[in-house]
Amino acid sequence: KTPEMSSSTSRSTTTVAILGCVSVIAALTALRMISTKSSKSKDLDEIEEIDEKDTIKAEDVVKIFDSLFMNMQAVVAQLSGQIQQIQASGQMIPEAQLRQLLKSEFERALEMKQEKIFEEHGVDEDCIREATQEFLSKPDEFPKVKKSVERFQKLYENVSGESVTGTSDGGKDAGPELTKEALLNAAEIYFDALTAAMGNIVTKFKDEGKNLSDPSVAQQLHMQFASVANDAGEEALKNLDITIGGFRGAIEKYSSNPEVGRMLSALQMKQHKELMDMGVPPM
Repeated sequence: KTPEMSSSTSRSTTTVAILGCVSVIAALTALRMISTKSSKSKDLDEIEEIDEKDTIKAEDVVKIFDSLFMNMQAVVAQLSGQIQQIQASGQMIPEAQLRQLLKSEFERALEMKQEKIFEEHGVDEDCIREATQEFLSKPDEFPKVKKSVERFQKLYENVSGESVTGTSDGGKDAGPELTKEALLNAAEIYFDALTAAMGNIVTKFKDEGKNLSDPSVAQQLHMQFASVANDAGEEALKNLDITIGGFRGAIEKYSSNPEVGRMLSALQMKQHKELMDMGVPPM
């Protein structure tokens, strides 16, 4: 059954608004996606004495996942822009089709990006998979690895609509259902919290005399923002007694509501303008 034009357009607009938020901040987890391409394990009798310089350290895993995050964040921003152009032309994209398109394009781009990033760091998929699993099994000892991996997983969650992180409260702790009015209020506070978090980082960079137009500085800016964005958004919702799972669930519930779609798009545009006024360069 083909959805009506107004309903589908609203759902698509809602998804784009969510992705717009992701592009300036986060089935398969990142770890599963990496491991599926090469699942052969090494026999013990094949492993000889390993030189320490050839081992993968925790900081190496963090760098790799940080690089994956930045690269795929840029991909999401590009996809969001393309979808907005399609919508501006009046073309209808049903929600299910849009989600599948975004997920497929994300995974296709990830395959290419991760191959290049692994090569740059001198590792293969088996090695990074095994090292990551080892570090994740000791989260208290390697918290930076856990944080880096889960940040990338959350980016995938936002694109696919699937809950994949072990710590995500995605439907397990959604709390009471939100009314449409409560969602609209929460969304405004959520976006404002993300913008404020970015503003604090921009002020810090400017105070340090950094040139935001410098590509390397811009990358540092987005990386720092990405490291605090999820916490800033979740903390803002927590003050309203709303979990991130409940917030996402409400967005899905009201995804076909034109008022919600317009509100989220307006919040995205407002945020984009405020960031541009701060001098924040695009991804």
